[in-house]
Amino acid sequence: MKKINVGLIGGGFMGKAHSLAYSAVPMFFWPTEIMPVKHSIAEATDELASDAAMRFGFEKSTSDWRSIIDDPEIDLVDIATPNNLHAEIAIAALEAGKHVICEKPLARTVEEAAKMYEASRGTDRVHMVAFNYRRTPAVSLAKRYIDEGAIGRILNVRATYLQDWSADPSSPLSWRFKKSIAGSGAVGDILTHVLDLARYLAGEITEVSSLTANIITERPLQQAGADSLGNAKNDGGPMGPVDVEDEVLSLVKFASGAIGSVEATRNAWGRNNFITLEIHGSEGSIFFNYENRDELQVCFKSDGNDRRGFRTIYTGPNHPNGANLWPIPALGIGYGETKIIEAHDLFTAIAGGEPVRPDFGDGYQVALVDHAILESAASGQWVKVPQLNRETGKVA
Repeated sequence: MKKINVGLIGGGFMGKAHSLAYSAVPMFFWPTEIMPVKHSIAEATDELASDAAMRFGFEKSTSDWRSIIDDPEIDLVDIATPNNLHAEIAIAALEAGKHVICEKPLARTVEEAAKMYEASRGTDRVHMVAFNYRRTPAVSLAKRYIDEGAIGRILNVRATYLQDWSADPSSPLSWRFKKSIAGSGAVGDILTHVLDLARYLAGEITEVSSLTANIITERPLQQAGADSLGNAKNDGGPMGPVDVEDEVLSLVKFASGAIGSVEATRNAWGRNNFITLEIHGSEGSIFFNYENRDELQVCFKSDGNDRRGFRTIYTGPNHPNGANLWPIPALGIGYGETKIIEAHDLFTAIAGGEPVRPDFGDGYQVALVDHAILESAASGQWVKVPQLNRETGKVA
């Protein structure tokens, strides 16, 4: 068994999710060729770093992320920081010969994403973007059905990601509302997940026609450094401007000839983590709702007129990764399990010296779609999405 020393940069919400996954991988996927070791964690200050190390079980802590890059003992650099640090850290880590996993979106802009992708092409190191929702067993099952031809040729894709954590104007001005740090709002923060799922299941998006909306234009300044995701309130304090979009809606065309729509908002009261996918094919349909993440609804043309309709498949031991999770479907899974599967796939790739998806190429292609969506919203026109050629590394 080979030990892989992990250096985690960022001790917030995503740092917690990744740390949990590293601890749990051997419990769920045993026997394993690789044992993750939580070696070092970096945060903004020594105090925050020390606290994160104790909470998440890391051996060392630092306030200088560059020391993790420079440490010859570190094998994998995990980037769980705000978006403005992704490019600098990832490029430095790849140039230092480290494996890298980076939280989504890959970068703030398509230009930063291009530089990160180019750095990944110059190394044999494993690189991954943390689009963990494609690791949900029901989504993997949908992928299997599609690849087997069970729903035939894909005709239409509808995908949404609706949340309400920022619907309250009194929730504080997180970095997620600042273009200089986040790059964009609902597009980069949550639509990227929907785009990854759409690409994973239905292929490349080639053209978009989009609308965006800025609903809340100023918010109370956040008093603490932690990203509270709307859970904290700061009534009566000084205000700051919001310069990113709150909502996005886009018509999309796929390379296969399929059409569809994608939508994301953080201002939908009553919607918590409402990720939905409805895919219609020539031979059937698939529907998935992440808030019922153990379920996949399917309808097949071959069912016959007297029994045709959506039926629910409860994922469990007989479905993708199910045998490594819980022994019966009724026990269910949560967000953490998607991260555990993600970490397992990452370490399996490192052990085998093989690539893993989604990688920085996928992150770059999603950034190209993001850019086209924002360009379309600004111009009011259909915009073609440049396509990455993985052989040449060029887009056209």
